[in-house]
Amino acid sequence: MYNCYQPQTGLLIQIWSPTPPPGAEAGPPPREVAQMAVEQMNLSAIDIGITPRPEPDSVGLVGMPVWMWAKAPDSRTYGPTTASASAGGITVTATARVHEIAWDMGDGTTVECRTAGTPYEASFGKKASPDCGHVYRLSSAREPGGNYTVTATSAWVITWEGAGQTGTIRLNGLSRSVEIAVGEAQVLVR
Repeated sequence: MYNCYQPQTGLLIQIWSPTPPPGAEAGPPPREVAQMAVEQMNLSAIDIGITPRPEPDSVGLVGMPVWMWAKAPDSRTYGPTTASASAGGITVTATARVHEIAWDMGDGTTVECRTAGTPYEASFGKKASPDCGHVYRLSSAREPGGNYTVTATSAWVITWEGAGQTGTIRLNGLSRSVEIAVGEAQVLVR
């Protein structure tokens, strides 16, 4: 009996042959097995926390700090998370964690945050976020729907080891978006 790994399907099948089939001793490359472990993790984009809130009655103001954060980060949305996979007689263990979150603010600005961010609390008042924030210079009134579309894209780094090897896999592109309104304060002087 020989174990034959089919990399296209990820299946390990057993065949009987009086002589070993070509490549019988070669299994999948450890990086492919690491990729199988990553697929088991079911990684997902973060749930966006932002102030002003993405609700119809919530409006931020031009010049006021906007706070952004990963709402309730967990192992699937921020890491770290670890999984192992086996194929072709080898086992590989992979650990994934978010390296940074790129926030496309909808006004042509991208803010790169290397932490999950700090959730805003009313007691913070007009303070700027200590680790992940932005200030809009223009109202969102001229944007489609009168809102800025804010998109958070997670950049993951996955380290793996197995079969006497180690490596790194980069995973980008897990994104989620919300819409927020930003208005201008009008002051009347009499």
